[in-house]
Formats: sequence, structure tokens, C-alpha cells
Amino acid sequence: MTAALAEARLALETGDVPVAAMVRDASGEVIGVGRNERELTGDPTAHAEIVAIRAAAAVAGTWHLENTTLVVTLEPCTMCAGAILQARIPRVVFGAWDEKAGAVGSVHDVLRDRRLPHRVEVTAGVLEAESAALLKEFFQARR
Repeated sequence: MTAALAEARLALETGDVPVAAMVRDASGEVIGVGRNERELTGDPTAHAEIVAIRAAAAVAGTWHLENTTLVVTLEPCTMCAGAILQARIPRVVFGAWDEKAGAVGSVHDVLRDRRLPHRVEVTAGVLEAESAALLKEFFQARR
């Protein structure tokens, strides 16, 4: 999570919300890194998780990202939760909760919905205070 937080700070350079994600393989090696790039690219789907998942799939040579872990500084939204399920990522670790748009336990719980064929192991609140503080500082500066 510490590495993801450092990556999230880089999003500040482009005016993007400071959120970052990393996909790690079974050995712990980072195979995909992403940070929010919506402002940078003008792409509404350029959330950190999507960017990291695309990068990991390119490295892995497949969209099946089984035996990986997604580490992200903010609870994924519904779009990102859907991408996690589609990529078959079995584990997600995140920092701060997103009480407005979170889809991993706060507003919705898409990743553990028993009606879906794939469920994900979730670890929440890792370096939560640090993750939340980075976001709070960003939004306070914009207001």
C-alpha cells in the first residue's frame, strides 16, 4: 500500500484525484500499475484500477488475472468492481472507504455478491488514515 500511495501522489501532477492501484502476481511482483488519469487523458474510464488491470493483462498476456492481488488506495467504484470481476482477480486490498461511491462494502458490495459467479476476498482499511488524508487534502485544496 505504501508504494500505491506514492503512485497516487503522482496523480496530483495532472490534477487527477490521487488514487493509485497495483496488481501483484502470486510471487508479489507488481505486474500492473495505474493511477487516476481522467483529467490527463479525458477518458472517463481511466480510473486507477482500470489502468492497472489493463497493464497487468498486457504483461500476463491474458485477461484471466487469477492468482493476483489488486492493491488500491481507495475502495473501488461499481465500474472498477465490475472490471475486477471480469478479470477474475481473486483478492483486493484497499485503503480508504468511499462512502459516496464505494462498491466493496460501503454503498454496494459487488465483489462479494453471492448472486454473481465470482467472488473476491477483500481486505479493507490498509493504511486507511494515510489514504484518506491524501484524498482529503486534495479535495480541500480544490474547494
